[in-house]
Amino acid sequence: MDRASKSYRMLILWEKLCNLVKFTYKLVDLLPRSEDLGLKSQMRRAVVSVISNFVEGYLKSSTKEKLHFLEIAQTSLLELEAQAEVCLMLSYWSEANYEEFERIRAEAGYFLHRYKAKIAS
Repeated sequence: MDRASKSYRMLILWEKLCNLVKFTYKLVDLLPRSEDLGLKSQMRRAVVSVISNFVEGYLKSSTKEKLHFLEIAQTSLLELEAQAEVCLMLSYWSEANYEEFERIRAEAGYFLHRYKAKIAS
């Protein structure tokens, strides 16, 4: 199966999650070296967890399993939200960077929530 034929890649949610991954990686590069094994690593793991659990849930055959992985994705998204707030509190990110991150994160969260609601109904 080639990349283009994977149907989850055709969802708007996939596009939003990809944008979140790219922007998160861009912003964590602004963190000081002292955070390489701390906040930077945690944020990268959290954002990769969001997109990975979405795909794993997408590919599951049972609704129960799909919802389980989508819930993990949502939890990782909330973890990422808290970590971004820490970046702002510690002045690692500017207010503008934080607001743009939060816009992208919230948009991905909205589409993830809608997708999960559709699966659950």
